[in-house]
Amino acid sequence: MVHLRPARPVDAGALGDILYTFQIEMYGRPKMWSGAETIAYCGEMIDNGWVTVAEVAAEAGTETGTEAGAETGVRVVGFLARDGEEVCSLYVAPGARGAGVGQRLMDAARETRARLWLRVMAYNAGARRFYRRNGFSDVGRSDGSENEENLPAITMEWRREGTR
Repeated sequence: MVHLRPARPVDAGALGDILYTFQIEMYGRPKMWSGAETIAYCGEMIDNGWVTVAEVAAEAGTETGTEAGAETGVRVVGFLARDGEEVCSLYVAPGARGAGVGQRLMDAARETRARLWLRVMAYNAGARRFYRRNGFSDVGRSDGSENEENLPAITMEWRREGTR
């Protein structure tokens, strides 16, 4: 069972591992940030109070996420960072994808706001499909000149039904 909770400083390593793994999967190598830099970035988001983590009970021999600490008996399998209405990050560990972790995180974020928006890289078709299934629509496009990746991005927005 997936449990959601606010991130703690000790989670920065687990979140950094998830983000770093995604970077390797998408680019085939660390393109932008080292493992230490991704952990530091995740630590900053945690310090800002933006992050909700998804965790599951750790089972011997499973590789569904990153150990948050042997003493806790849980594994962090995903996280969502939100600054007000902006969804800054949503990542799920490879072994936990397709199990509803991202959906749980998104549902929790939508419960707190009448509007959410985010930027997604144009090449990330899987993420765009996920967001569209969750009621997000395209509201803008960029050539990438304003993001660190220098890659085309799409701005997407979700509004709770009946709100403007």
